[in-house]
Amino acid sequence: MNNGKSSSGNNKSNRSGSKGAAGKKSFGSRDGAKKSYSGNDSNKKSFGSKDGAKKAYSGSDNNKKPFESKEGKKPFGANTAKKYDSKPRVKNTPKETDEIRLNKYIGNSGVCSRREADIYIVSGNVTVNGVVVTELGYRVKKTDVVNFDGTVLTPEKLTYVLLNKPKGFATINEPIVSSENVLSLLKGASKYPLAPIGRMDKTTIGLMLFTNDTNLLQKLNSTDSRSSKLYHVSLDKNLKYEDLEKVQKGVYIDERRVFVEEVSYVDDQPKTEIGIKLKASNVKLVRAIFESLGYNVIKLDRVMYGQLTKWNLPRGKWRFLTDEEVRNLKNS
Repeated sequence: MNNGKSSSGNNKSNRSGSKGAAGKKSFGSRDGAKKSYSGNDSNKKSFGSKDGAKKAYSGSDNNKKPFESKEGKKPFGANTAKKYDSKPRVKNTPKETDEIRLNKYIGNSGVCSRREADIYIVSGNVTVNGVVVTELGYRVKKTDVVNFDGTVLTPEKLTYVLLNKPKGFATINEPIVSSENVLSLLKGASKYPLAPIGRMDKTTIGLMLFTNDTNLLQKLNSTDSRSSKLYHVSLDKNLKYEDLEKVQKGVYIDERRVFVEEVSYVDDQPKTEIGIKLKASNVKLVRAIFESLGYNVIKLDRVMYGQLTKWNLPRGKWRFLTDEEVRNLKNS
């Protein structure tokens, strides 16, 4: 009889959420589900999430919270965490060396690919400082003299640039890139120093070639160069026909007879406009030809260099030569 009342009373107490005789608490979720918490320590707490799910925490210390220190502020383990130096760590990187593989050295020179270079090396067609090297993987320094099939190479990647030069720039003080130096127009063309083929003064405009290929530089700058250049010349007065014939037959400059390939009046232009074609790369010679006959050159424009033209190359702009154009220059 008493058990029935107690059971009925407990059920009633559970439904109402009130405390029982033993000090037990009843927790009910919002959806009506009930969970009871029982423990020996009446000070223990029950933890529930916002959605109504409850989790019980039990511990010997009533004041402690999960994963907290006694202060209750710093995260667990913060006081015992190892302190490290704030300086950034420096990774051990391999030391740079001036030595590179022989096939890469040859490939950088532009004469062939690395794979092709290996074939030449094994065949005994490559010497380093005068000694034949047939070992694949052989390493050389940039200061070594590498002879590839009879030609001395440079470790730099060979670059060939065509510039349509404007007024106000000259090839003076070539190693010094200043605002008046024509090299200042070639920004970004190469990380290696480039040298001009031939020279131009500030007033001369038109096509100029630049490269770090020493063999091509020597070839095209020599008096035996077979590469033709076409100039458009503007004179201070009309060129007489008899003077035109003198230029065609050859005039003497510094007691040396200078021959030209072609000379003519420019079509549909006044007779002050002359087209002249010759192999010399020094534009001063072109000026000297007409000055020797009593004319002043007002404008001098190199419009062709070999088979290269100014087509699609605005004034002051440059472009790289194609492989075919480079071959044509080397074969000229």
